[in-house]
Amino acid sequence: DRQTLVAVLQFLRRSNLRESEEILRREARLLGDDLGGNVATVATSSPGVAAVAAVPPGKGEARGDCGVGPSSGREPRGVGSPVSSPSSKITHSGDVIGGAVAVEDQPDVSAVLSAYNQQGDPTLYEEYYSGLKHFIECSLDCHRAELSQLFYPLFVHMYLELVYNQHESEAKSFFERFHGDQECYYQDDLRVLSSLTKKEHMKGNETMLDFRTSKFVLRISRDSYQLLKRHLQEKQNNQIWNIVQEHLYIDIFDGMPRSKQQIDAMVGSLAGEAKREANKAKVFFGLLKEPEFDVPLDDEDEEGENEEGKPKKKKPKKDNVGSKSKKQDPNAPPQNRIPLPELKDSDKLDKVMNMKEAARRVRLGPECLPSICFYTFLNAYQGLTAVDITDDSSMIVGGFADSTVRVWSVTPKKLRSVKTAADLSLIDKESDDVLERIMDEKTASELKILYGHSGPVYGTSFSPDRNYLLSCSEDGTVRLWSLQTFTCLVGYKGHNYPVWDTQFSPYGYYFVSGGHDRVARLWATDHYQPLRIFAGHLADVTCTRFHPNSNYIATGSADRTIRLWDVLNGNCVRIFTGHKGPIHSLAFSPNGRFLATGATDGRVLLWDIGHGLMVGELKGHTDTIYALRFSRDGEILASGSMDNTVRLWDAVKAFEDLETDDFTTATGHINLPENSQDLLLGTYMTKSTPVVHLHFTRRNLLLAAGAYSSQ
Repeated sequence: DRQTLVAVLQFLRRSNLRESEEILRREARLLGDDLGGNVATVATSSPGVAAVAAVPPGKGEARGDCGVGPSSGREPRGVGSPVSSPSSKITHSGDVIGGAVAVEDQPDVSAVLSAYNQQGDPTLYEEYYSGLKHFIECSLDCHRAELSQLFYPLFVHMYLELVYNQHESEAKSFFERFHGDQECYYQDDLRVLSSLTKKEHMKGNETMLDFRTSKFVLRISRDSYQLLKRHLQEKQNNQIWNIVQEHLYIDIFDGMPRSKQQIDAMVGSLAGEAKREANKAKVFFGLLKEPEFDVPLDDEDEEGENEEGKPKKKKPKKDNVGSKSKKQDPNAPPQNRIPLPELKDSDKLDKVMNMKEAARRVRLGPECLPSICFYTFLNAYQGLTAVDITDDSSMIVGGFADSTVRVWSVTPKKLRSVKTAADLSLIDKESDDVLERIMDEKTASELKILYGHSGPVYGTSFSPDRNYLLSCSEDGTVRLWSLQTFTCLVGYKGHNYPVWDTQFSPYGYYFVSGGHDRVARLWATDHYQPLRIFAGHLADVTCTRFHPNSNYIATGSADRTIRLWDVLNGNCVRIFTGHKGPIHSLAFSPNGRFLATGATDGRVLLWDIGHGLMVGELKGHTDTIYALRFSRDGEILASGSMDNTVRLWDAVKAFEDLETDDFTTATGHINLPENSQDLLLGTYMTKSTPVVHLHFTRRNLLLAAGAYSSQ
């Protein structure tokens, strides 16, 4: 359609996207400069066609919901990705920056909201909605569960339409009549909605802008969809049909409709379910090959174990520890897919220690549960807000609401700083114990306090080599501290709002942070600007985790979704929906295949990363889950919660004989076992201490931490 083409070309020209304009001209063989006249607004919603609204020149606006194909223009864009692809699809320039759609670099709220222009008679809205409700409630059971998913998004859009067009009394009565019918997990959203009663309120509310600009995704079987479509067309219920077409993305699949509990397991996020397309990309979830290096095993360290006079066990001699490296995992990323730091000698020594400890590791299982050692922070009147423990369990750090970071040694070895420069110059650098000599005994203490942040510290993370410590704070910065000098080395400024979490890569050097500005950032310790920005969440990024192979990052958000991002190109490769509240904890299984997530809804959900599927749900906690950790060999999953308990779950059983056939993957027909009690191996209460961190030592002793609360 020539008119549409001209409109698109005008839009590209106005947005200064000359390259895209040229490509489109060549494709469409429109060579002359025939872009005259004001073209009327054109919006199409057939898949694969860019729905772009052109506006008369002079009104520098574009409609917020134009994008490629049926999705809205809200695909997160990796750093350095091209603005437009050289095919006939066009990505619109209203790129999404922190929630609002930016048109010509200016988040133009009115453009986004103007989609709610006057449509339909305000007095009939209740009738339309109750008519649809009656139709759905009277439809067959198999369709009812699926079609009931429409209630919430339609309710919100109809209410916002009434408010936007200043029918305040109608909006109020519409809200009061139908808000009770919505699912319980939307209560918090409805509370926000009920406070929006005037058009002016909508301007500053980011949640509502998100609801407007990102299409709400529903997954419905073809039969149910045909039923709905027929009903709306017979009734000539254009009001609702318009909303369905404009603001909802219906992901239609062939096959049996899903049951109520199958749907309930997957819905509940701010933007509905994930599209099936979103979880199709290939993910290299395997582990990288361990480097090989020769280390003769010495026998001295065996002596200490036999004080009780037991006869010494004969161990088969190994020629070298490094030879344990297996064949390359078929699901692993290429070794050089992302540049990883070289191993230093100290890292190799640490790996050897790690392997020796691993040889003495306790094999856990339902018959052999770990002992749990609980570190209670007493009199933490400063307010404990974050905890981390080093991989070798020698140090523990607490981040506090009084903006301090406190590091403790939990072994008899005290924390010491390096000597001053003048003293260091006197040391013989060739001596064998030079690393001991550079430490200043006068500074030895069990606790070091690090000052520098100007707000509560919400996240802390030790580097794998224990030389550095990260902390992130409400002040919008991430700080890197030296554990040699106990001073701050760098302050990374990129987030303009509180940073809720930060974590070092398992290989060091890289780290990730996530915050209130809804994006996660990937950093390297020697760059003061982020290397990647992962944008796509519709609310705060509340927790961040590196995959064991460091090629991927998982982020949990207050939009109740978990996303998996590819470090290489910044793309979002998985979106997991199913939690009914903000996500507060993430843990990858040691083999890299599975992800466990915990949220304010008190449920732990288990995901198969390769297939992009939910494979389990662990119910038992009664409050937010702030800590999740797999044991070193992945047999047990430990979860810690604000309900003052640590629970241990049988991870082997949870992940065995999974139904991950193609059918399940294609439709999302997941069958979770009715109760997860047979996976629960134990529940351990504290007196009155919420659990904020869990850590398995190299020998599988479980360490837990939290601050005593004297309610």
